Formats: sequence, C-alpha cells, structure tokens
Amino acid sequence: MSNLRWQPIATLLLSVYGLGASIYLTITHFQPKALACVSNSTFNCEKVTQSPQSEIFGIPVAMLGLVFFVPMLLLCLPAAWRATDRRIHLARIGLAVTGVGMIVYLIIAELFIIKAICLWCSSVHIATFLLFVIITTASPIVLAPGYGTADEALADSVPS
Repeated sequence: MSNLRWQPIATLLLSVYGLGASIYLTITHFQPKALACVSNSTFNCEKVTQSPQSEIFGIPVAMLGLVFFVPMLLLCLPAAWRATDRRIHLARIGLAVTGVGMIVYLIIAELFIIKAICLWCSSVHIATFLLFVIITTASPIVLAPGYGTADEALADSVPS
C-alpha cells in the first residue's frame, strides 16, 4: 500500500487558507470598502464581489465558501485521513468534486458575464482546485480494501 505522507497536511493548509480567504471575502461582501485589491480593466475585485453573480439565491458566494471550507477543514484533519470509515473519505471526495464544479461556474461568470477577475476569488479557486487534485489522487489509497486496518500502517501513513 502506498503511504500518504504530505497529502493530509497539504489539504489541511489549503483548507485553512480557503477558510480564511472566504471569511475575508464574506466581510468585504457586506463592507466593500474593506476590500484590498488591484483595480484595473482586467482585475477588479469590487466589481466581482458586488456583481449580481456574487449571490446565489440571495446567499453571498463568499458565504458558500464558508459552507465549503468548514467541513472540508474537518475532513482534512489528520485524524479524518486516518479514519477507517469509508464515508469520511467519500464525503471528502464528494465535497471536493462539488467545490471544483462551483469554481468552474464562478470562473465562467467572472470571465464571460462580469468581465473582471477578482484576485482574492482566484486564490480561493486555486486552493479549491488543488484540494480536488490532491484528494482525488489520494482517494485510491484511502479507499483501498484494508486501508486503516493495521495500526502500524496507519502510524506510517498519516502524520499525527
């Protein structure tokens, strides 16, 4: 069995970053003057975060980022990576797939509807995409039959 070494820590750090950026973007959604970002013809965070596309069914997209990153952070804790319950690993994969689907929509909205790019939003998109890549490539390891059944294998595979 191939060991997980860096994946749990990398996904945890990406989740912490994404949560922090989502908190910041949520604050700036309600207080636009607090937003620190480059503004020119291509990059305009305020235009993006105040656009009609910045809300879905009246819910700010930044708050949806919180709804994504809070459970993702919990699912990326080292203890969750060591879990023998397959549902935890499947939930992590499902959430990662949902997140990447959402960023595809948001990138399309930025490029073709709003016609501006938010650097803060892009950093969250990159973190979400990296989470997706790491989680989906590590999934065959954690979903393999017998994963987590030997304490020795667990001790070697995931940092505490």
